[in-house]
Amino acid sequence: VQLLESGGGLVQPGGSLSLSCAASGFTFSAYAMNWYRQAPGKERELVATITSASGSTYYSDSVKGRFTISRDNAKNTVYLQMNSLKPEDTAVYYCNAIRVFPELYNYWGQGTQVTVSS
Repeated sequence: VQLLESGGGLVQPGGSLSLSCAASGFTFSAYAMNWYRQAPGKERELVATITSASGSTYYSDSVKGRFTISRDNAKNTVYLQMNSLKPEDTAVYYCNAIRVFPELYNYWGQGTQVTVSS
């Protein structure tokens, strides 16, 4: 199983970045996909979720209206489009795949750094 994030980097406030997470080794379409982030000295927090079946999405209040999660099951890839970035968005962003039935499966990527600074 592998989740490989890419697309992180340094961007100025107000700018945009697009993260990708390429999955392999499991049935991607059967998993809900999440983006988490962890800033220095803070706990890891859920940023966005997209379900496996309907593709419904969820966003934390801190990113709602600015970030968009999407998935391409044909490419086994989940994306996070981040617009209007703020310094407080600076964190390591992690891709997560989860399935709870018939039993719990939970996989993590290695993370990609996003830094928002002028």
